[in-house]
Amino acid sequence: MSLMTFTTFNIVAANFVIVAVAIYGVARALAAAGWESARITRGVVLVATLLSGWLAVAMTLVWNGAYSGSGKRLPTIEFGIFVPIIAGVWLYRSSSFLREIVAAVPQTWLIGIQTYRALGFNFLALYSAAMIPGVFALPAGTGDMIVGLSALAIAWTYRATGTPPNGIVRLWNGFGIADLVVAVGTGFLSSPSPLQLVAFDLPNQMISDFPLALVPVFAVPLAILLHLASLAKVRSEQENGARLAHA
Repeated sequence: MSLMTFTTFNIVAANFVIVAVAIYGVARALAAAGWESARITRGVVLVATLLSGWLAVAMTLVWNGAYSGSGKRLPTIEFGIFVPIIAGVWLYRSSSFLREIVAAVPQTWLIGIQTYRALGFNFLALYSAAMIPGVFALPAGTGDMIVGLSALAIAWTYRATGTPPNGIVRLWNGFGIADLVVAVGTGFLSSPSPLQLVAFDLPNQMISDFPLALVPVFAVPLAILLHLASLAKVRSEQENGARLAHA
C-alpha cells in the first residue's frame, strides 16, 4: 500500500468515524441526562443531520476540486473553513434546543473526541516523503498530535477525579485553537495562490486537494466548534458553582 493510499484511507475513514462517535456520544449523553425518548431521538436526529450533511457537502466539494489551489487565482478554501464555524456559532446562539444538547454532553466527551487530532501524524508522514512542505507539516502535525494525545489524558483525569481541572482545560483549549490558527496560516502561506509567501520549492498543493482538504474544511472547523463548546461549558460550570456558593 502506497503512502498516499494509506493517507487517503486514514483521512476519509477518520471523518466518518468522527461523525459516528459524535452521534453515539450525544445519544449516550442525552440518555444519561434523563431526557425522554422522543427528545433524545429528536436531538440525535438533529446532530446526525447537521454533521452528516456537513461532511457530505465537504466531501463533494473537495472531490470536485472546489478548493484546489492555483497560483493564478485567490484561494477559496477559506470559505470551507470559516463558513461552517460561523454557521455553527449562529446555530448554537439561535437554537435553544441545540444549546440544551451541548449542555447535556459532558466535558469528557467534548475533550475526548478530539483524540482524532492525533491524525496529524499524516502530515509528518507526507513531509518525510517530501510530499508537503515542512513549514506547514511540522507545526501542524506536531501540534495536532500533542492536542489529540493530551485530549485522552485530560478527559480521563476529568472523569476519574470528578473534579473539573478548569485551568488545564482552558490551557488545553487555548493551545488547541492556537495550533489550528498556525496550521491554517501556514497552510495559506505555503499553498499555490497569489498570497503564497513560502515553500516555493515545494508548494503545499495537497492541502487544497482530495483527500487532505477534508482536514481544513471539516476536521478543523469541527475542532474549533468543540473548543468553543468546551470553553462555554467551563464558564457555565463556574457560574453555576458561584451561584450555589452564594445561595
